[in-house]
Amino acid sequence: MDFSVEFYETENGASPVRQFLDKLKASDPDDFAAVLAGLAKLRNRQYHREPLSKAIGDGLFELRHVGKLNTRVFWFFVKNRRIVAVHGIRNKGLAIPARDLAIARERMHDWQKREQK
Repeated sequence: MDFSVEFYETENGASPVRQFLDKLKASDPDDFAAVLAGLAKLRNRQYHREPLSKAIGDGLFELRHVGKLNTRVFWFFVKNRRIVAVHGIRNKGLAIPARDLAIARERMHDWQKREQK
């Protein structure tokens, strides 16, 4: 059985990951294609570990692509073999900025809170 990959949406229907991917497509089509391929691979559980993906704590994982800049998409698992992508970043360093981790966690908790209703 495969997993499904979904994008987090805010209460007003905005999709920050989709917006991130749209900007990436315009600025770096090669990295965009690689990240999109990586998201598609997440449907298969064999890619839920390194080197494509890595647990970063508190139930969050990162999809990693190394190109001109490091591109990361943060995601988490939910019931029924679902994956929800919540945040995307590009940076030069190996460390994940604390601000971006906080955004990813906040969106994960928002999604979980709204999904339980």
